[in-house]
Amino acid sequence: MPEKRVIRVLIAKPGLDGHDKGAKIVAKSLKDAGMEVIYTGIRQTADAIVRTAIQESVDAIGLSILSGTHLSICEELMDKMEKEKLQDTLVLVGGIIPKKDVSRLKKMGIAEVFRPGSTLSEISQFIQGHVSR
Repeated sequence: MPEKRVIRVLIAKPGLDGHDKGAKIVAKSLKDAGMEVIYTGIRQTADAIVRTAIQESVDAIGLSILSGTHLSICEELMDKMEKEKLQDTLVLVGGIIPKKDVSRLKKMGIAEVFRPGSTLSEISQFIQGHVSR
């Protein structure tokens, strides 16, 4: 019987926000759920995130954004991903995201937005349910 492929997830902190405790908690939770997690650290650019996603052949990218710059960061990232033909890579955003911005982010191609109150289990289950194996 063939072995199940491990889901590879990139967790990134784009922009100038230096608060990464939540991103680290999510990363550990995804590892505990059996995923391979690459954590980029803080203050990443969209270019660096896309480069790392390509180098690491990830299935999903999780962005942690607390700075209020989620719309511009996500728009830039999604544009760069389209140029690199990474449209099949699942992109998730978590953090302090106003409810009014969720539909705009989804129209950009963000698969899901995890706002305050989302559980670690919801994040893990969403990734497992949406990454083709």
